[in-house]
Amino acid sequence: MEGILHLTPMENKEIVREGYNTIASKYLEAREEAVREKRSEDLLLLQDLVQRLPKGAKVLDAGCGSGVPVTRFLSQSLEVIGVDFSDAQINLARKLVPEAQFVCQDMTKLVFSDNSFDAICSYYAIIHVPRQQHKALLQNFYRILKPSGLVLLCMGSGNLAADIEVYLGTQMYWSHYDSDTNIKMLEECGFKIVWHKFIDDPLEPSSKHLFVMAKKH
Repeated sequence: MEGILHLTPMENKEIVREGYNTIASKYLEAREEAVREKRSEDLLLLQDLVQRLPKGAKVLDAGCGSGVPVTRFLSQSLEVIGVDFSDAQINLARKLVPEAQFVCQDMTKLVFSDNSFDAICSYYAIIHVPRQQHKALLQNFYRILKPSGLVLLCMGSGNLAADIEVYLGTQMYWSHYDSDTNIKMLEECGFKIVWHKFIDDPLEPSSKHLFVMAKKH
């Protein structure tokens, strides 16, 4: 879209925040429908994460949205803190997943203490962050993870500097690197790759995302 490159990272983030505030309920309905129709292959990956963690392990869900379905699934056996900068999404999450704790905060500005979490999960959130901020975000994830902690991240599979399109009736912004660059970036931040897979977007089957599980050295 013409003019995208003239927007600042903060302006692009405001597009995302306002967009998800607008479509919070609609997005929740779409995600729940995808689960009912078994179009959510991405959720199967959560089982692998849970099986690698002790019961009650402390997990951060970064960009948690309404908490459904990811935070809800993780909270069945883990202590979960969800973070999202959309007020509408956080309000939904607190109602829908009362067993978890939720914080309304920009996930690129997390101030948790070093070695706070056994794992970090982030689904469909990093792809909305201006990609020039991705490495700093991953470095901060590394900092707040405990030694040998795990990340399960949804990242871009193709090269996209910036794009703004209509999504579920509102403007939405995306920005990400290709899969090879993302894997290299994780390794440069100190992570050891456990596995990576390409998974169809449950709401946009023509789109694929890179899912990566990696471990802090």
